[in-house]
This record gives sequence, C-alpha cells and structure tokens, in this order.
Amino acid sequence: MNEFFNDIWRGLNASPKYLQSKYFYDEAGDAIFKEIMECPEYYLTRCELDIFSSQSRELANLITGQIKEFDVVELGPGDCTKSVHLFRELIKQKPDFTYYPIDISKNVITSLYKELPAMVPGLEIQGLNGDYFDMLAKMNNISGRSKVVLFLGSTIGNIPIEENVGFLKALRSYLSPGDLIIIGFDLKKDPKIVLDAYNDKGGITKRFNLNLLTRINQTFAADFDLNLFEHKPVYCEETGACKSYLKSVKEQTVQIADTQIHFKEGEQILMEVSQKYTVEQTNAFAKEAGFLPLQHFYDSKGWFADVLWQTQ
Repeated sequence: MNEFFNDIWRGLNASPKYLQSKYFYDEAGDAIFKEIMECPEYYLTRCELDIFSSQSRELANLITGQIKEFDVVELGPGDCTKSVHLFRELIKQKPDFTYYPIDISKNVITSLYKELPAMVPGLEIQGLNGDYFDMLAKMNNISGRSKVVLFLGSTIGNIPIEENVGFLKALRSYLSPGDLIIIGFDLKKDPKIVLDAYNDKGGITKRFNLNLLTRINQTFAADFDLNLFEHKPVYCEETGACKSYLKSVKEQTVQIADTQIHFKEGEQILMEVSQKYTVEQTNAFAKEAGFLPLQHFYDSKGWFADVLWQTQ
C-alpha cells in the first residue's frame, strides 16, 4: 500500500503529471479491460488471438525442439485467452512443464486457478501475485528448470520506448542461456486504426482510465471528481507512441489522504503509453538486450507480431 501511495504522490507531483498504468488492474479494472478487448475498435487482442489460434502448433514445435523440460512463465496473463491455445498444443506433445502466471492483480491469479483446469485439463499451475521481477526472483528459488517466458498483448509497449532495452536486460538477468521468450509487439499501421483503438465510441477506454482515479478515491479517501477530467488519446505516427491522458477541465485541487494536488485548467495526467513498433526495432532490441531472434509470427493482416527469442 505504501508503494502505491508513494508512486501516486511522485507521479502527481511531477511535471508533467503521470500515473503508472500497472495500477489500472484492480478487480474493477480487470473487468473493464475485458470489455476493451471485446470492443470493435480494439484490434490488438483479435490480432494476437489470430496468431495463437492458428500458429500455436508451429510455436509449440519450436519450443519443444529447443528444450524438453521447462516452466512456462507468463507476465500479466489476463484471462489467458491467447496463451491457452499454446498450452493445449504443449499438453498434446507431452513435455514436462508447469505454468507460472505472474500478475500484480490477485484477482487475475485467483480467476486462473478457477478457470484454467477446465479449459486445459492436465495443466499444472502455480500462480505468483506481485511485480514481475520480484516474482521472477522468487520463482528462481522455486525451480531451476529452463524457462519459456510469455510477455503478450504488446504490454512492452506500455514501457517508454527509451526504456525498452533496459527492461529487457533486466528480464534477461533472471533467465539462463537457452531460455526462450515470446513477446507481442503491436506494429505501426494506419494512424486512424491505432487512435480508434484507444478512443472507442462506447467510451470503455475512458472508463478504464477514470477507474484508476476511482481506485485512488477508494483506497486513500481522495476526492477526485471524475466529471472534471476528460479522456484524451494522441498518436504520433513518426515515433509510434500512442499516449492516453486525463485532462483537467478546470483549475482544481484534489485531496489525497493528507496531501493536496493542484491542477491548472487543461493540465494533463499521462496515464498510459502504448508504443507501436517496426519489425526492425524489435530485432534491434533483442540483440542489444542479449537475445537471438528465432522466429516472427504475424496475424493475417500483418498488424501484430509475436516474436520468439532465445536467451544468449
């Protein structure tokens, strides 16, 4: 709880203001994000589901061709809509593996324990609730087997692009030579398609962003008035950065616990970055961070890529 408050205080006292997107995912946020994944404009989930539903056999063959006994570690699994296709293929091939979902949301881990056994009979699950790197360190104390890490949904795009290599190097430090990682990257495309995905007509993404203010209100007795903030997404085609903001519609002061945060009229809070990439960028990230690109998997429209890398 102290970490949550400190991150909020630090972000809202910064210039410009920001909040960390990892805090979107409480129980209400998880439910709203499921709505986002089903809305017509949000192409990312459909594109990646296209890849996993049609190419999981090839992906499973590549994995089992490299390693026979391993742990599958998924960072931010959500409801496993995509990865479940890979698990089913792996179960068919009968390698010795255990599934370790890692998520900051306890609700996600609890749901997976309830739902996955029926979806993938025979799947062994050990959920870990917490930050990615803390839980990877814990996992290294639990198991010394090779790892297959899943980092799907273009979640890496929520990290500022200048920090991508640093994040990947940190992730690499918890892995061993020969370990595999599958990362989802949303590729650059028509700006209107990208912007519509974060500004859906039904206002679901707006509710998702505002829900973080609701969470802060409930957790720290804050008094954010949601009606005084507008949802504002912007996309830069040149850099590939899609950014979501909440903009204060008037000058106001918000009370959070025993501290006050002042907003000027029009002042914005950066809520999330959703970076879009070229394939060449993904290959450069891999090499700089200590991975070897083995294979690229694309959806039928060529809008999204899941890449398989091997740890060097």
